[in-house]
Amino acid sequence: MDVLVPLPVAIPLLSAAVVTAIGHWCGRRFDDLIAIGATAATLVISLLLVFRSNEHELVYWFGGWRPRDGVALGISFTVDPGSAAVATLVSTLALAALVFSWRYFDEVGKLFPVLMLLFVGAMCGFALAGDLFNLFVWFELMSVVAYALTGYGVEHAGPLEGAINFAVTNTVGSFCILFGIGFLYARTGALNLAQIGEALAGHRADGLVIVAFTLLVGGFMTKAGAVPFHFWLSDAYAVAPIPVCILLAGVMSDLGLHAVGRIYWTAFSGTLSAGDIRPVLVGFGLVTAIVGGFMCFLQRDLKRMLAFATISNIGSVLVGIALLTRSGLAGSIVYLNTNGLLRGAAFVAVGILVRRFKSGDELDLRGRGRRAPIAGAVLVAAALALALLPPFGPFLANALVVDSAIALGYGWVPPLLALAAVLSAGTILRAAGRIFGGLGAGEDPLLSHEPEESQAEPDDDRRVSPPLMWIPAGALAVVGLGLAFVPELAGHALRDAGRVVDRSSHAREVLGGVAPPAAPIPPYSPSATAYAYGIASAGGALAFAAFGLYRRRLPISLRRAAARAAAGPVAGLKELHSGVVGDYVAWLTAGVALLGGLVAVVVR
Repeated sequence: MDVLVPLPVAIPLLSAAVVTAIGHWCGRRFDDLIAIGATAATLVISLLLVFRSNEHELVYWFGGWRPRDGVALGISFTVDPGSAAVATLVSTLALAALVFSWRYFDEVGKLFPVLMLLFVGAMCGFALAGDLFNLFVWFELMSVVAYALTGYGVEHAGPLEGAINFAVTNTVGSFCILFGIGFLYARTGALNLAQIGEALAGHRADGLVIVAFTLLVGGFMTKAGAVPFHFWLSDAYAVAPIPVCILLAGVMSDLGLHAVGRIYWTAFSGTLSAGDIRPVLVGFGLVTAIVGGFMCFLQRDLKRMLAFATISNIGSVLVGIALLTRSGLAGSIVYLNTNGLLRGAAFVAVGILVRRFKSGDELDLRGRGRRAPIAGAVLVAAALALALLPPFGPFLANALVVDSAIALGYGWVPPLLALAAVLSAGTILRAAGRIFGGLGAGEDPLLSHEPEESQAEPDDDRRVSPPLMWIPAGALAVVGLGLAFVPELAGHALRDAGRVVDRSSHAREVLGGVAPPAAPIPPYSPSATAYAYGIASAGGALAFAAFGLYRRRLPISLRRAAARAAAGPVAGLKELHSGVVGDYVAWLTAGVALLGGLVAVVVR
């Protein structure tokens, strides 16, 4: 067993306990330094685990309770390069958030760094857990901390309402996951993912297995914010403090999809045919990507805009997982890491604007962003990369998905993914052009007007050092853009995905300690079709940004016809995002029922 495996969880949790115990006497600066130091150490160890698990998985059994005769009673952490990369992403974004938040909440003492350390430890525990029930436990710890961090400005109505919507909908999702775990345990008598997979393999999926799969996937898609489980997400992101949004948008939402991929390949791939459930999951992913992009275009509040862009990105990641191929899963791994870093950088750029100009409204900030050029450069660079501009990471991820979809005969999937990227990235470019270039009109009646929601941010920025805001923004953008230039990144992702999809080999390694021989790194070069989609998507995003800024200059007859056609869908989508938590729970319930019905139909 590798002694480094539990440290990404142990270090932040123990540090949180230390800050809680002695931070009151040592001062706020000590609390911040402990949190930053612990997160930096977690980042280094997580990165080491990426390399140490490169040849074979690292399986750590707590208390030495190893499986006997294929039966696992102990609790394990199972580390492959993909899960270690998720832990690395968590600690990278957390480190950027903690640096950005230095002297950010001076009035609240040690509470913020303690919550952030708990958040980091829980997310790393979730990424590494090899046991289904403990996967649930880590996600619940992460969620509870996220509720508290979202409602950090609890003295204002906005953060309180957003945190309540977040908590209620995600708690319903948690009950779905818990019941799904119970049904699986009733069928298999196991909680270890590998043992569940061995128990189900080769058997026909009965009603209990189908219901368990539906509840688990529905619950984790609620946590991720996939349509129609997504309504809570924009309400939460709009009111959470910027340092919290960096982690929420950068990695927490994607963790739900990480779980969907893991539980299918490890537990269900031997009983549920990929060909049966592929169209169902791909459909959910594409609807999520398109709806998120369309709603993104209707926003003027920058935090809500990035929230819907996150939903659109989540849809693209879900499509990669839903193809249920090695190449699609590899694309989702690259998507998760590169897009997470870039979304985090975009939120830091928005945080700079909110701190400097006391507003996050695109129209109110028109032309004022010229005094914050670094924020503008970061936002534009992130948007262009998210628009799938070659050769950056999102393009490489999309290329893997495109090539996989075409090979499966799903040639209609790549243009829809490109459309989603055009909608979301084009909207961010529109906002950047208006804010930093003074382009477009100062008013736009189409954009949703939201009440001012920046109360969760501190009002006094006199003590904030500008480099503490610029450095995290620039660092996240540089790393997010630079990941694509890691030698053989796509090949490493393909090899790691190949190990994940090989369920029987994974089970032998986890339950029997039999490591498979190291596989070579497969070569990969994006196809000409993937390049065509990437270039078309980036060009389309720029054109869509220009449309958003200058569409009122189009001929009046064309605008009236478009308005008549779009009025109904626009009004309907705005009405659905009502802010009423009862509506959100109703849609969550309908989504789970729809998912279960479709899975039952295609499997039976």
